[in-house]
Amino acid sequence: MPSPRRMRLLCVAVLAGIVMTMLWTTHRQQSPLSAETEAHGLRHLTKDRHDQTVLNPADIVVDKTTKGGADGAKKEVADRLMKAEQEAKEIAQAKAPLKPDAPSMVVGVGSSADGQDATLKQHESEDGTKSAAAGASVETEEEHEAEQELRSILKKAPVIIFSKTYCGFSRRAKALLLERYVIDPPPFVVELDIDPLGPKLQTLLKETTGRGTVPNIMVNGVSIGGSDDIAELDRNGKLVAKVQDLGEARQVSMKLRF
Repeated sequence: MPSPRRMRLLCVAVLAGIVMTMLWTTHRQQSPLSAETEAHGLRHLTKDRHDQTVLNPADIVVDKTTKGGADGAKKEVADRLMKAEQEAKEIAQAKAPLKPDAPSMVVGVGSSADGQDATLKQHESEDGTKSAAAGASVETEEEHEAEQELRSILKKAPVIIFSKTYCGFSRRAKALLLERYVIDPPPFVVELDIDPLGPKLQTLLKETTGRGTVPNIMVNGVSIGGSDDIAELDRNGKLVAKVQDLGEARQVSMKLRF
């Protein structure tokens, strides 16, 4: 409910409005010239007051006695609200006391949190870099070992058959080259499913020859394909010429066994 002071001010404002309305109605009944003159004077007076207000802001006087009561009431209400809020917090803390977080869950606030986050990210980055470097080092060593093994294999014979013991295509290629033909020096067979470096060798063969499956027949370091490829060369009567041509530098001879 509004205070008596506000009610009085409201009544005075209403009465003033009624009086102004009556005066305005009375002046409307006067001659147009008088009304225009009065309106002009009113505008001039308003303009002068406005200009005075803008030009002399320091002359504005605030009636502190009028607002004192309202400000005091607002301050009193604010104090009561703060007191009630503080009491509610104390009651809540008494009913449910705070428990310390685990050390791993504690994170600072503001610049502290930023520092902790930066430290954690730095450690994670360093750990990831170390792991990646270690993995790259191991992978490089294995690849290097596979390359050395492949060079060693290629030196053992001009004709190399990369095979797998359980592969039917590999068995067919070995039967064609080892049983149907006599090749000198004899072909060297590498079973990739038995060799400790078999997977790495197969990957390396795919990178160097473009063929990642078995069998993979190589003559003097050049792949001539798999089982279907040499079978087609054999049907066309071109297999012997192909092998002898690629192995000429190492004096490879090849002829039918029968």
